[in-house]
Amino acid sequence: MERYPDLKGKALAFLIFLWWLWFINMGARVLFAPLLPLIEDEFVITHARASSVFVFLSAGYAFSMFSSGFYSGAFGYRRSITLSLSITSLAFFLIPFAQRFSLLYLFGFIIGLSGGMYLPAALPLITEYYSEKQWGKSIVIHDSGAPVAIFSIPFIVLFLLHFVNWRGVFQVLGFVFLMGAVIFYLVSREVKIEHSQKGTFGGLVKKSSLWTLIILSIFAAGANLGLYAIFPLYVTKELSMTLGYANTVLGISRLGGIIVAIMAGFFIDRVNLRSALFVIMLGSGVLTVLTAVASIACMPVFLFFQAVVVTCYFPVILVVVTKVFNRESRGMATGLILTLCVVLGGGVMPYLLGLAGDYIGFRLGILILGILVSLSSPLTLRLEKI
Repeated sequence: MERYPDLKGKALAFLIFLWWLWFINMGARVLFAPLLPLIEDEFVITHARASSVFVFLSAGYAFSMFSSGFYSGAFGYRRSITLSLSITSLAFFLIPFAQRFSLLYLFGFIIGLSGGMYLPAALPLITEYYSEKQWGKSIVIHDSGAPVAIFSIPFIVLFLLHFVNWRGVFQVLGFVFLMGAVIFYLVSREVKIEHSQKGTFGGLVKKSSLWTLIILSIFAAGANLGLYAIFPLYVTKELSMTLGYANTVLGISRLGGIIVAIMAGFFIDRVNLRSALFVIMLGSGVLTVLTAVASIACMPVFLFFQAVVVTCYFPVILVVVTKVFNRESRGMATGLILTLCVVLGGGVMPYLLGLAGDYIGFRLGILILGILVSLSSPLTLRLEKI
């Protein structure tokens, strides 16, 4: 197929639509966080059990990420994204009928399963729709939908809670996903990528850069989504602040990340990616430590800058994937990296922080996380020249 040579007209409009799809996809993954205090109170459960819903969500997301890297090309990238949006819509429509907390484990897994189908299909779709010289900008602009969602969801939830209860929030977003599925199917076209032996799984897992990126991504996800997931619980239960305050601080802390993610699209092709990753990981770890040890008055400031720095990681890493891995293995590599990143960094990490909240305090758990993120930064020096 003929690729778009620049980001104008239809090319820009389609990229903005893909951005919106990534926005709602990420929104589905983080939606439980601002609602978790309400869910915990209704079902009368512990912090660890409440936050364990992220384990199931991330397990589904990771399994889907891993498998979709292999089947998306054969099944069709367009079909994969349409199916992803449709299943998420159905799950959101069913959640309001759950009368036992254990059912949220099932729905969390299904939401993760459907959400994980998106990115391994979207990344090859972008590289086929747009010329190679536009990859950096296209990927980074598309990826900025994630930090915008992370910033917006707490405020969207606070707004919707004026009209519906927490169950109704899921129903509203169910309609949004259904609309996205229909529109995407109507405006997109399928692409085909011929896969050669260079794209085999065996050859991919032998690359040391793959495992380096996996480890870095796990810690980056822990510092980003892991901390995000338990923050409302930490602020309301341990610091005794209101849910409105918790979600406001959480949302505002992500505002800087939006600006940085968008600006990255203009600078991504001009920086040394390996050096950028080192600075991002070290800065994220140090700022996570400062967030943990700061006073209540200073904590929002450090959380803001922590979110700014850690948000830079994911647009950079997606561009790194296009540089390190060949055309045939990009979808597979993306699936593998994000599989372990999501299940361990975005799923197990919130659960461990929840356990810390029950036994030693959220503050100490966040401090340990920050130290581990800082210690992972030298791994960036093991990457191939990129």
